[in-house]
Amino acid sequence: MSAPSPRVPVIAIEEHYWDDELASHFTGAEASRAGAIEKRLRDFGGERIQDMDAAGIDICVLSHGAPSSQKIPADIAIPLVRRVNDRLAAAVAANPTRLAAFAALPTADPQAAADELERCVAMGFKGAMVHGSCNGEFIDLPKYWPIFARAEQLDVPIYLHPAQPHPAVMDAYYKDYLADFPMLARPAWGYAVECGTQVVRLVLSGVFERHPNLKIVLGHLGESVPFQLWRLDQALSRPGQKSVQFREIFTRNFWITTSGFFSTPALLCCAMEMGVDRILFSVDWPFVSDSSAGTRWMKDVPLCAEDKARILSGNAQRLLRL
Repeated sequence: MSAPSPRVPVIAIEEHYWDDELASHFTGAEASRAGAIEKRLRDFGGERIQDMDAAGIDICVLSHGAPSSQKIPADIAIPLVRRVNDRLAAAVAANPTRLAAFAALPTADPQAAADELERCVAMGFKGAMVHGSCNGEFIDLPKYWPIFARAEQLDVPIYLHPAQPHPAVMDAYYKDYLADFPMLARPAWGYAVECGTQVVRLVLSGVFERHPNLKIVLGHLGESVPFQLWRLDQALSRPGQKSVQFREIFTRNFWITTSGFFSTPALLCCAMEMGVDRILFSVDWPFVSDSSAGTRWMKDVPLCAEDKARILSGNAQRLLRL
């Protein structure tokens, strides 16, 4: 009789929280979350840990929810984000075997953001998360490259997370349906369009030629980019434009997570396009309120045990040095 297989650790790397002081700066639809979600966003040790235990999740990597600090001017953001990250560091220190963290960054001042990333990495943070556009600007602009340079130097990833689209896009694309379908502009469609556009711009910007070892993480199975990868690469290689190796850059410099996207066909597409070594497990708690939905799904995914182990924890252990 063969011995039972050892249990595979599970690490979830896009699990959100809210800091009261930072959230007090949010406005409009981003100022609150429905029902019990907002309460859970402020929980570090009660329901969060119970949910992890029920789902069999060993470690979750905490990151502030959207829009985080990306819409706050520099004079406020720099000292505010320092306090936010200090409080998150204290929460992780109180339960270091179960929690880790991505830093928030004051992107309104890119040099200060780079310095804050380095300060946080020295405290044990695993990288940083940036949400959507930065005061209306995409982060591919060269003014933001000091952040990427520092991330490359420190060998930590930047996690690009979507946020509510630019007001002009909201007005042009979504306003007719928002009263009945408020999630249309956010996780249902607008988030993927916004963050996917950010990704394409980042590849085209030349930042990866300048910083070839830069590591970028995307949630939600890559914000649809893996499903468009062949067409992006082919169309951007047609005559009459600057040459770019889109597929090569994307499959070398990007990792994706399963956050809020438990679809077996979509996962298999990503695995075929990028390889399982580029996929990491996430739940997207508390927006997915039952983490067991993610771990149950992974049990039935038609991949071999070794590939599942890479997705559930092995890839995160290597990328984040957990």
